[in-house]
Amino acid sequence: MERKQMMEGFKEQFGHEADHVFFSPGRINLIGEHTDYNGGKVFPCAITMGTYGVVKMREDKSVHAFSGNFPEVGEITFDIQDLSFKKEDNWTNYVKGMIKYIQEETGELPHGFDLYIYGTIPNGASLSSSASLELLTGVIVRDLYQLDLPQLDLVKLGMRTENEFLGLNSGILDQFAVGMAKKGYAMLLDTNTLEYQQVPVELPDHKIIIMNSMTRRELVDSEYNTRRAQCEAALEQLQEVVDVKSLGDLSIEAFETHKHVITDDVLRRRARHAVYENVRTDRAAEALKAAHLDQFGKYMNESHKSLDEDYEVTIRATDYLARTAWEQTGVVGARMTGGGFGGCCIAIVENGEVERFIENVGGGFKEEIGHEAEFYIAETADGTKEWVDNE
Repeated sequence: MERKQMMEGFKEQFGHEADHVFFSPGRINLIGEHTDYNGGKVFPCAITMGTYGVVKMREDKSVHAFSGNFPEVGEITFDIQDLSFKKEDNWTNYVKGMIKYIQEETGELPHGFDLYIYGTIPNGASLSSSASLELLTGVIVRDLYQLDLPQLDLVKLGMRTENEFLGLNSGILDQFAVGMAKKGYAMLLDTNTLEYQQVPVELPDHKIIIMNSMTRRELVDSEYNTRRAQCEAALEQLQEVVDVKSLGDLSIEAFETHKHVITDDVLRRRARHAVYENVRTDRAAEALKAAHLDQFGKYMNESHKSLDEDYEVTIRATDYLARTAWEQTGVVGARMTGGGFGGCCIAIVENGEVERFIENVGGGFKEEIGHEAEFYIAETADGTKEWVDNE
């Protein structure tokens, strides 16, 4: 959607002109899945699919919010002095959570605002639409009211919104990728220390293809929290024989030496994924920096197998996409991306093979799964910020 269209959408809904437009990207994770809450490394980049926010301050204490993606929901109104979670407030609970925690940091806002939202991330696609909305809200509130809140603080408040306000025990990967991204780069982030380095994503002869299974992923209602609890249980048993604070502290050698103390096979497999995926992520980033793309692709494939067999977060549709992608000409590697239980996979494909790749994988998917998949070419983006006229 163009800027002019969004400004017109705002005016049609609220009856007056908007003052500002903001953009918050989605993200893909190149590798490093379910490692963020295990004290490990992740390797995401932001993408140009994301969430736009058109906004104008109000004179009263209320927020009036409308989504161009869900017009049937209508305009949702809430008071900034009453920011409790209410199921009937639908998607605006993400907005409410961010405002609530920002006010705890900086004090009550002087007044509310009108907010028109439009997102280009397919709903439930595992491309981080929730973190995109959280960081969008945070940057809007910070910039509108000129608050002293660094971007990293907003990232942490986004994670708090997920964990405490919405009850999802996720890590910091999504919010960090959305808030701290740099166009043309992926971030190798140590989730234990929050130290990170920007690694150039230079693929002149290849494209990153997002493959959407069109199977909606509902993390809060999934087994996501169960996976975290399983990892914590495995860690407790390992801590009886080795001095570590997280699974991300373990080398592969140390895990293999001590894994026998994990008495349950399921817990052992969950821990194995976390440990091996963490090491894989580090090695994959080094391969990309060294322009060893084939090796990077092998790590992607290994990651997917681990997510399928050890962590069990793939579904038939996403597993089909990744494994069918491996069979295609010009494919460097492919894996599921995001929390799992639906959503998307990614593949790195030679430029000249993209059209045939989409035709082959898409055709097989429709025949095998029974509905169409969607395919997008991923382009990297900057983190959440105001969208100025010349962009």
